[in-house]
Amino acid sequence: MTTTETDWSKTETPTTAEGWVSRAAEVSALLAVDAVTRDKEGKTPYAEVRLLKDSGLVTLLGPTEHGGGGQEWPTAYRVVREIAAADGSIGQLLGYHYLWFWAARLVGTPEQITAVEELATTNRLFFGGAVNPRDSDVTITDEGDTIVYNGRKSFSTGSRVSDLTVLEGVLEGTDKHVFAIVPSDIPGLTFHDDWDNIGQRLTESGGVTIDGVRVDWASAAGYVDKTFTPRVYNTLNVPTIQLVFVNFYLGIARGALETARTYTREKSRSWLHGGYERAVDEPYVLDVYGDLTSKLWAVEALADRVAEEALVIHRAPDRVTERERGEHEVRVAAVKARATDVALEITAGVFEVTGARATASSEGLDRFWRNVRTHTLHDPVAYKRREVGVFVLRDEIPEPTWYS
Repeated sequence: MTTTETDWSKTETPTTAEGWVSRAAEVSALLAVDAVTRDKEGKTPYAEVRLLKDSGLVTLLGPTEHGGGGQEWPTAYRVVREIAAADGSIGQLLGYHYLWFWAARLVGTPEQITAVEELATTNRLFFGGAVNPRDSDVTITDEGDTIVYNGRKSFSTGSRVSDLTVLEGVLEGTDKHVFAIVPSDIPGLTFHDDWDNIGQRLTESGGVTIDGVRVDWASAAGYVDKTFTPRVYNTLNVPTIQLVFVNFYLGIARGALETARTYTREKSRSWLHGGYERAVDEPYVLDVYGDLTSKLWAVEALADRVAEEALVIHRAPDRVTERERGEHEVRVAAVKARATDVALEITAGVFEVTGARATASSEGLDRFWRNVRTHTLHDPVAYKRREVGVFVLRDEIPEPTWYS
């Protein structure tokens, strides 16, 4: 990074949700300085992750007794939006970190939750995840007191810049998926530099080879005496990560609007036949900005509302019912569909009101669309709309899967 470093140790740690969002805005301002250059170079974002650590943002959901922020998911989502407005890749990395940090609470035993959160919060550790449920490409062998992971994942977001990696595989001879958290530098993990997509270029989402990674059964998330105890809360990983997606899509869209607004104010020329001296006075320009901003504000409000609705579940995880979980997933599906459409519309639409010169690579305005377009293909948005339609017409809730 070429930004001016901040000595975060000399600043007070935020104690409120608004304080943490303000801290995120400070970090976002630093990330924005060289975001265009960073996107072009595509270098591994070690410095950017260090900034997330030094600023304390990685500890946002951590227990206060271990130096964490003690915040809840609505604040985490807003923080992700702030970071993504400057750099969609770093916003995604932070959002995934929060999900994998929280994974212990979703799946783990009480003892595992306590150990993981103390370790990660105290040391400001950063999480990545080698989890790709579409492929049965990692096999786990039971060797008594230990299990051994072998295989390859085609995606492993954030792992090259992480301290801890969440592994997932299928126990040999069964259909049981087993999650475990391991140090990212453990022997047997090889992260490949093969992420070469048009957007989200700094997410380090390349493949990973897993060769004989040995884990104690005691570290297998949620397993006691080699038996997994199901909870409805286990299935909340999907709606939680989908809301992470929603919020970095919206952050990217806001970043595009703000960047375009600055360009229009400072560089755009009015159309020579329009009869106006300034671009900011042209009626069609005003209409487009008003239209896109209104749509963004509406989906942001819905996203915040759905996040607040989930607090009942997160605060009492062992009392959630299948129906409550299903109705929440439908709401998440609805906002995911709207966020996808609006983010794509905004990141493409800003070119209508910035002009031909705004397509110069030095402006970097294209990165917002490339980032949104890349990640919104994660899972088909049509199936999110289908979940909502089935609920409305047949009063059926989605069956928990890896994507619903």
